[in-house]
Amino acid sequence: MRGTVLVVDDEPAVRFTIQQALESAGHAVLLAGDPDEAAPQLAACDAVLTDLVMPRRDGLSLLAEARAADPDLPVVLLTARGTERDAVAAMKLGAYDYLTKPFALDELRAVMARAVEARALRRSARQLALERSMGRPLVGDGAAFRRLIDDARRVARRQVTVLLRGETGTGKELVASLIHAESPRRDGPCVRFNCAAIPAELAEAELFGHTRGAFTGAVAARRGYFAQADGGTLVLDEVGELPLSLQPKILRALQEGEIQPVGAGRVEKVDVRVVASTHRDLRAAAGEGTFREDLYYRLAVVELTVPPLRERREDIPALLDHFRRRYAARFDLGDVRFTDALVAALAARPWPGNVRELENAVARMLALSDGGALGVECLARLSGEAPTLDAPGGAQGLREEVAGFERALLQRALAASEGNQSEAARRLGVSRMTLLDKLKRHGLR
Repeated sequence: MRGTVLVVDDEPAVRFTIQQALESAGHAVLLAGDPDEAAPQLAACDAVLTDLVMPRRDGLSLLAEARAADPDLPVVLLTARGTERDAVAAMKLGAYDYLTKPFALDELRAVMARAVEARALRRSARQLALERSMGRPLVGDGAAFRRLIDDARRVARRQVTVLLRGETGTGKELVASLIHAESPRRDGPCVRFNCAAIPAELAEAELFGHTRGAFTGAVAARRGYFAQADGGTLVLDEVGELPLSLQPKILRALQEGEIQPVGAGRVEKVDVRVVASTHRDLRAAAGEGTFREDLYYRLAVVELTVPPLRERREDIPALLDHFRRRYAARFDLGDVRFTDALVAALAARPWPGNVRELENAVARMLALSDGGALGVECLARLSGEAPTLDAPGGAQGLREEVAGFERALLQRALAASEGNQSEAARRLGVSRMTLLDKLKRHGLR
């Protein structure tokens, strides 16, 4: 298995030799001359190969740092002859393996391939366990999505408030669920409160609870969301919509762990970890006076940005496949497939509504289909209309868009098959006669 290996050694010649050997095996290689130079690169690699003895800091200190940052990151130690005992002791501290200098290059490649594979297996096992805990899958393996998931997992272990920023429909609620599921509070409740869905005059009673007779209609006492989340996590969705009058009480709950139900003459202690989300720029809102600055800084101890779908297009095919299977089962459609042309066309769309809009599009296409193979003709259904290819205006644009995607797919298939038309037809899932017809239509040879 191939991956990204961080090589740490104070001798340039050793680094060069290892780099050449690993790159010849298909790995990407990052280089560092000491642990201080290596530390910022830990998050970008799949395995670490480090010398044990170096002038300023040794490999054991880097091992400890790597283990603290990511327990799944395998660290392989390079040792001189006679220090194998130290290497064995290091393995008891969490090192994956060790190599003794001088080492055979084949042995080096084999050990690092196993380390990269171990990393992939550990990550897969953790993700499966996490998905079972969350009750929903994490779909995507692009760099932007993986960085977000790794950062969320890392911060989940710390008792800090987290602010999730991102456009509507990007999946902020999924990240909030992940933070709870990976935290020490995973066995406690995870309670959600949508700050934009409750009128301002009712928000205080909803969040902090109320006593019987506290206001007209309060026929019984009620526990608020903070009390319901005691011992667990409270997710404040769209926290930027909180009324200013309520924000000082939220701040007190975060700072002191105290709430006061409406109508009560006493305060109650609560133990709640808050994860907030917003599509607004709260720093700018604080500067404008529409959001309390002190509350912003209390919420944003750690601030994570959930990227829009246009910045993680590499994840669109996996998301399409996930939603296709979900809605095919829900609509009892049996075997449903998306052609390469349809996947390419959908991956190129702007998706201003992000993942939520993508899911809605897949649901609509499948709801209007009879199953089987779905091609680019389904794009016409996404506008809510059914234009013909001869219609003026937008339909003409659709025809040109589809033709452009089809031409690009044909060119890629021919390039990948080195001009072999039978192989190109197989790759595209069409007959050779259909391929020839399409090549002629697009003026391709």
